[in-house]
Amino acid sequence: MPGRTPEPDTPTTFRPAKPVDATVVAAIWRSGWRDGHLGHVPDELVAVRTPESFTSRARERVDDTTVAVREGVVVGFVMVVGDEVEQVYVAADQRGTGVAGALLARAESLVRQHGHERAWLAVATGNARARRFYARNGWCDEGAFAYPAAGPDGPVSVPCHRYAKHLTDPRSAPTRPCH
Repeated sequence: MPGRTPEPDTPTTFRPAKPVDATVVAAIWRSGWRDGHLGHVPDELVAVRTPESFTSRARERVDDTTVAVREGVVVGFVMVVGDEVEQVYVAADQRGTGVAGALLARAESLVRQHGHERAWLAVATGNARARRFYARNGWCDEGAFAYPAAGPDGPVSVPCHRYAKHLTDPRSAPTRPCH
């Protein structure tokens, strides 16, 4: 139900996204993307990341998307393709509630289910909050690189850092330390 905010301590469930989720996924994505990327990515990319672009991409990416749900409300999502965790976003009013960590763990599980022992993701160099979050969750900063973000006229080069994590069965040995 749009407009209702779940209590922060309510249980979180996960499910594959449905086409009907695209609008709320797009809203969470756009809000989180703007919070983490404005001032850290080329103006060329900001110009093409319109509300419509997020809605269109959310609709196209339903099959790659898993949503986090609290009290029947979608409060976050991840998009995973192969060994890449492409997107991790949580509604602003749910930040700090554990949803992001639970979504990241779900993404790691999906990467393992795809047959990979190692996951990776790209973080805009200036997005210090996200970089701290990934480091706290055992992801290793492998250094700077230019990420080719999709644009309407071809890729837009975005200064990013590549984070990676070796994945193990959570019931067995701990994750390998960085470096």
